Amino acid sequence: MEKVRLQKYIADCGLMSRRAAEKEIEAGNVTVNGVTATIGESVTPRKDKVCLNGEPVVFSKRYLYYLLNKPQGVVTTMSDEFGRRTVRDLLPTKERVYPVGRLDKDSEGLLLCTNDGDLANKLMHPAYHLKKTYIVNVRGHVEGSLVDSLRAMRTLEEEPIAPVEVTLVNRSENASALRFVLSEGKNRQIRRMCESVGLSVMQLRRVSIGGININGLEVGAWRHLTAKELSELKAAVEKKGREKNGKGNTRNRYRKN
Repeated sequence: MEKVRLQKYIADCGLMSRRAAEKEIEAGNVTVNGVTATIGESVTPRKDKVCLNGEPVVFSKRYLYYLLNKPQGVVTTMSDEFGRRTVRDLLPTKERVYPVGRLDKDSEGLLLCTNDGDLANKLMHPAYHLKKTYIVNVRGHVEGSLVDSLRAMRTLEEEPIAPVEVTLVNRSENASALRFVLSEGKNRQIRRMCESVGLSVMQLRRVSIGGININGLEVGAWRHLTAKELSELKAAVEKKGREKNGKGNTRNRYRKN
C-alpha cells in the first residue's frame, strides 16, 4: 500500500483535521511503531502501528458528513474541559467527527461536521474558502451610510481584510438585520466590524456555506448532507484549487473566519 503523510493518515482515520494532527505530532503525542513521530514522516496504512496518546489510530474510510444548525451557547468542539454543552452533544454518532471551522459560543447557524480529513482540511484552508453568508441582527435603526462604511472597510485593527458584501435586509426603529457575505475572514471578524462602527450585535447566524444552506432545519437539529450537496461541495473546492494553482499557488494574506 502506498505511503501517506502521517498527519493525513490521522485525519483520514477521522480523529481530527490535518492541522490538528500536525500539532499533536509536534507535541510528541504520536508514535509510529513505538517511536515518537516527527513532522514530515510518512506511514503505510494497515501496516505501520500509529498511536495517539498511547491509543491505536485505526484506519477507516467510512466518511460521515453532518449539517448542524448550532444554537447559541454551544461550543464548537467535541469535548470541553469546563463541562459546557458541545457540538458532540447534538450529533447522533459515537464515531469521531469534528467541526469544519468554528462558530463562537454566542453565534449560531450552519456548521459542517465530518471525519473526512482531506475535505475538512481544504475547506479550512484560506486558498479554498467558499463564500459564507451570515444574517446579523443589531440594535438600532441602521442608516445606509453605515452599511456603506462596513462594505468599504479594508482594514480591521490595522490588519488588512478582504472585501465583505454587506446589505441591509430590514430595519425598524429599534433593530436592523444585515447580511454579510465573506469569502475570507479573520477570527470574530463580523462582530469586530460591527463594534468598530458602533453597532451592538444581538444575534449572529450563519445561513450558508457555498451552495449549502440551513433552510428548514430547526435550531439544534442536524441532517446528513445529501449526495448532491456533497458532490457540489467537493466540486466547488476543486474549482478553488484549480484557481489557486492557476495563480501560481500564491500564499493568501488573509486568515479564515
